[in-house]
Amino acid sequence: MEKEFYNCDYCFKEFEPKRRRVQKFCSNSCRSKAHHAKNSTKNLSEPEKAQNDKPIVNKVEKMSLSGVGNSTAGTLLADGLKFLATSAENRSATKADIAYIASKIKRYHKIVNHPPNSQGAFPYFDLETNEIFYSFMPLNG
Repeated sequence: MEKEFYNCDYCFKEFEPKRRRVQKFCSNSCRSKAHHAKNSTKNLSEPEKAQNDKPIVNKVEKMSLSGVGNSTAGTLLADGLKFLATSAENRSATKADIAYIASKIKRYHKIVNHPPNSQGAFPYFDLETNEIFYSFMPLNG
């Protein structure tokens, strides 16, 4: 085995390498110090940005009547297409729809397939209490 010595790239001491042609540093501490030194000098040597004499002017878009008109037309077109593409059963319920459904639902429902009691009163189902009761008078709600 040959006894050729290498020079450490960080501390410049002579050392006998354990891995020939690959090892550049004499120890792990020299290797990590060289890495930190290389990276810290990179950050410090960044050139400062040159200041421009002309200030940067940002163009501000102004509101115009034509822009508002185009936006309104686009919104109406999109809403119309959405309305046409949505089927009637998938549309959201409005207050009028809910009021119509509420008027159709009654509190008391006459039970058709149940016979009257022994006194002749007709059976009704109460939706609020979920009970069956009998009444001689017809109940509308």
